[in-house]
Amino acid sequence: MSLLRRITGFTPYLLVVFLNAFVDLGHKIVIQNTIFKTYSGQEQVVLTAIINGLILLPFILLFSPSGFLADRFAKHRIIRHAAAAAVAATLAITFCYYQGWFWAAFILTLALAIQSAIYSPAKYGYIKELVGQKHLATANGTVQAITIGGILLGTFVFSILFETLLAPGGAASPGDAMAMIAPIGWALVVLSLLEWLVALRLPACRAGDDSRRFVLGQYLKLSYLRTNLGVINRQPAIKLSIIGLATFWAISQVLLAAFPAFAKDTLGVTNTVVIQGVLACSGIGIAIGSVIAGRASRNYIETGLLPIAALGITLGILALPGLDSTLAMGLAFLLVGVMGGMFIVPLNAIIQFQAEAPRLGTILAGNNWVQNVAMLGALALTATFALAGVDSVGLFYILTAVAVIGTGYTVRKLPHSLARIIATAILKRRYRVEVVGFENLPQSGATLLLGNHISWIDWALVQIACPRPVRFVMLRRIYETWYLKPFFKVFGVVPIAAGQSKESIGVINQLLRDGECVCLFPEGAISRNGHLGKFHTGYERMVEGVDEGVIVPFYLRGLWGSSFSRAEEGLKDARAPQTRRDLIVAFGKPLPLDTRADALKQKVFELSIDAWDAYSDTLEPIPLAVLRKAKRQARAIATINSTGEKLSYRQFAAACACFAGELHGAARGAHIGIMLPASPAAAIATVAVSLRGAVAVQLNYTAGADAVHAAVDSARLTTVLTSRQFLERLAERGIDPEQLLPQGLERVYMEDIREALPRWRLLAAGLLHALLPPSWFYRLYGRAVDINEPAAILFSSGSESKPKGVVLSHRNIMSNARQISDVLNTRVNDVMMSCLPPFHSFGLTVTTLLPLIEGIPMVCHPDPTDSLGVARAVARYQATLLFGTSTFLSFYTRNRKVHPLMLESLRLVVSGAEKLSESVREDFERKFQKPIFEGYGATETTPVASVNIPDAIDTIDWKVQEGSLRGSVGMPLPGTSFRIVDPDTFEELPLGQDGLVLISGNQVMLGYLNDPQRTARVIREEDGLRWYNTGDKGHLSESGFLVIVDRYSRFAKVAGEMVSLSAVEAAAADALDSPAVDLAAAALPDARRGERIVLLVCGDGVSVEAVRQTLAAADINPLLRPDTVALVEGIPRLGSGKLDLTRLRALAQQACGAADQVSA
Repeated sequence: MSLLRRITGFTPYLLVVFLNAFVDLGHKIVIQNTIFKTYSGQEQVVLTAIINGLILLPFILLFSPSGFLADRFAKHRIIRHAAAAAVAATLAITFCYYQGWFWAAFILTLALAIQSAIYSPAKYGYIKELVGQKHLATANGTVQAITIGGILLGTFVFSILFETLLAPGGAASPGDAMAMIAPIGWALVVLSLLEWLVALRLPACRAGDDSRRFVLGQYLKLSYLRTNLGVINRQPAIKLSIIGLATFWAISQVLLAAFPAFAKDTLGVTNTVVIQGVLACSGIGIAIGSVIAGRASRNYIETGLLPIAALGITLGILALPGLDSTLAMGLAFLLVGVMGGMFIVPLNAIIQFQAEAPRLGTILAGNNWVQNVAMLGALALTATFALAGVDSVGLFYILTAVAVIGTGYTVRKLPHSLARIIATAILKRRYRVEVVGFENLPQSGATLLLGNHISWIDWALVQIACPRPVRFVMLRRIYETWYLKPFFKVFGVVPIAAGQSKESIGVINQLLRDGECVCLFPEGAISRNGHLGKFHTGYERMVEGVDEGVIVPFYLRGLWGSSFSRAEEGLKDARAPQTRRDLIVAFGKPLPLDTRADALKQKVFELSIDAWDAYSDTLEPIPLAVLRKAKRQARAIATINSTGEKLSYRQFAAACACFAGELHGAARGAHIGIMLPASPAAAIATVAVSLRGAVAVQLNYTAGADAVHAAVDSARLTTVLTSRQFLERLAERGIDPEQLLPQGLERVYMEDIREALPRWRLLAAGLLHALLPPSWFYRLYGRAVDINEPAAILFSSGSESKPKGVVLSHRNIMSNARQISDVLNTRVNDVMMSCLPPFHSFGLTVTTLLPLIEGIPMVCHPDPTDSLGVARAVARYQATLLFGTSTFLSFYTRNRKVHPLMLESLRLVVSGAEKLSESVREDFERKFQKPIFEGYGATETTPVASVNIPDAIDTIDWKVQEGSLRGSVGMPLPGTSFRIVDPDTFEELPLGQDGLVLISGNQVMLGYLNDPQRTARVIREEDGLRWYNTGDKGHLSESGFLVIVDRYSRFAKVAGEMVSLSAVEAAAADALDSPAVDLAAAALPDARRGERIVLLVCGDGVSVEAVRQTLAAADINPLLRPDTVALVEGIPRLGSGKLDLTRLRALAQQACGAADQVSA
């Protein structure tokens, strides 16, 4: 409702709806109460039926004209003119009141009814124009509730006014009663005038259709009626919805006509306020039911309510004749009303959704016509039965039969509502469904829904999200399950099997030709790793010969990691919701039927961003997520340091809370520096700073004093959290802490905080963590922040230029942690080996925060270059996950003391941050019998954008789902998409063609610190998504794997040819084939050829001449041969192991000027 209120014009529209219902009801109440007071028995029932009939008659006779007007003219103009007509009608009615002309006032009921009949199609058609398809069900529920509210308030207000103005002794005749209550007329006039004034504020949404014409002769010959009813008849879902609505309102009319006499004869009630009060309970119920239906249909249409509502209506009516008190009857009417509201809101929304815009007014007018014919027919039968001597009790039993037949027919003929109720029973208790892109679903016509397949109940999620009946395509081996097959047959499931698909394809093709909605999963199997699998091309044959129709791509998020998925138990446990799991269904914009599988898969990747964006709205800030996980796994191990000291999750949470309390001067959003290696202390410091509401600025202590000073100045740091022991170790490595950290920067030592903390405070924090809900504990010890606020500032590697401060939000980090965990498919026994420094995004997000958020024990080692120390920690604590750079992983293969058995427990080794050397990959696999899976990303993407993972096999049909492609950096993570574009024009390039790599997803940074210009250069807004310009050159394979060629900045232009320096390095390393040799290539200006390539080499016993001869003898592409070879003492690298390209170029220039340079 809050979203609807923000839509311009919606509030005035609701006020117009309310006032119209209030005024219409006011005059009707006056006439009905006059009949009740001055007539009795069968005469009273007949007159009540007639007055209700007069209200309905214009809706029948003016069906075609009102529909024409709603389509021909702008709907807001129709509403305004109708409101003005109401002012004239109420003035005439007031005059009749004062004259005591009962029968004239009786007949003038028809005038107000004419006004309503003309106004109604415009009123309901205006909803869709005002709020769009996405909010249709919610808006309908709101309008229904407001209408009922107007009716209820009018019932009580005008009944009370009637009883107050009527003389205590009553009226001798209807005319006398009119004269007594005449002042009520002025209230009607004033309210009508207010309605007209508010209607003037309604905004214009859609112009009318000037081409439409109305011919009176055709109207009188009923040609329009037949044509308009034909429009309805051609759309089964609309027709059945109208039948359901007509049945409910016909029943309602009989109840309204028969109940007053029933109450007067059975209960002896003569007070009109009491009578109207009991009847008003049905209105209250409809309002409640409408709100329930609106809330249940958040961003979609919940037709699963229909079977429940139909049953409730029947039971409520059946109970009425046996009740003997006004209270019990009021409750029965309330039940009928609640169920009625839940019944009519979805049906109205289906009609509006499925109706084409040019025909919406006609269809809505037809809906009114059918409903009113049904209601008028029901009233005629009521009068006939009354004249025939059938009492009100008999009428109630007849109504019960009608309710069973009418509502049951609608439910039976809308089988997807039955599917929805089953789907709802499965999902709604444990899951909360949200639909993104609902407006992209076509109302009618051939529609092929194609998307990812993540669980056994994806069909239920799709059917809940789609208001149209969906025909699902299913593997025949599942379809043939004996206890499921009858259910599948009822709902028209189409079975398909490999090698026997010709007949099934023909059936699907015919369904599409018939304009139906079909859903299938082009992967052909449920994902075994959370990634998108290969998209098969079978659907391309299914659409052959279908002239009109669209493909609607979709993406499902939330069921991976559920008990219905094939995820590992560890991930299922990590994803087990505290209350209800959020499920997202994202529908993309319609695509042509000839869309190829590779293009479709790319669209689904992009669509995953929308789904994850909606999901990320539900994520919590980092500290609250950690505290919540600590609550669930209080006694489990959170961290282990290199000395063997362990902290449980409860101890970790208490430490974070107490350390946060020591940051007294930190204001919300303040920047606090952290300079610590991978360790429990670094994890505590990071979470404590975040818990305080501040931003953790991780300082790269390997980058040198100048870089650290620049970072301190850029982030305006006044405080840094560090460790005395760590600074001593830096000094032992030749790094002077006094030079590294600028003067005036306050140093807060973690050891000092720990020693100063009394033990009772830690115990108290642990006790409070055990007793309080995580959210209370969070607010007690910290400052609540928004998910979009900055959480960390990391300085980019600076491999090409001055380091840039990258600002990452809580949403960035939480989303990336969830994305990575999903594809890692974490297991119950997983243990993270955390040795990467937290100043690098790889170390912060993947090996520090992810395990804390996901509940994975974290073994910390402060030095990633200490391969033996890390290997011993892996062996001692049976670590299963190891992340590193190509450089760091090479140390394990070179160090002879690292025995293969030390890494035996590892199930996954992932390389990132720099390109994985093929020699490192092969040497590692040869020594440890474990593959290295390469990933890809950047500090600006928090950092992971893609990763290779192990292939997975289905042991039922032996299909293999590819998780990796050698030479690639993997497929994009869930909620991430790559786009390959021309670097100059940014036009998207075909699959397989090299171009500039763009990345989009929730992990894309907020921006660069204090540098909006640079941010604008690398962040592009396209198609409503934020794309990060990586500066990398690469292409996408047909299966969606990304292959990186090189940085655009790492190309040399030699004699007009673009030569990759990485390719030069790879060719030279392959030719030299020696782990003792380290090398790197650089490009320097050359007056003759544009640029020349310099190969720098280092290593024990390496000579320039030997290198030159080896390269000359090798079979190397001439373009990849370096122009110059130079011997250097060492290749300059950053703390992460990546090449320091700035220093590399300077070293190349220096080396080329030295005497020992040798031309290759």
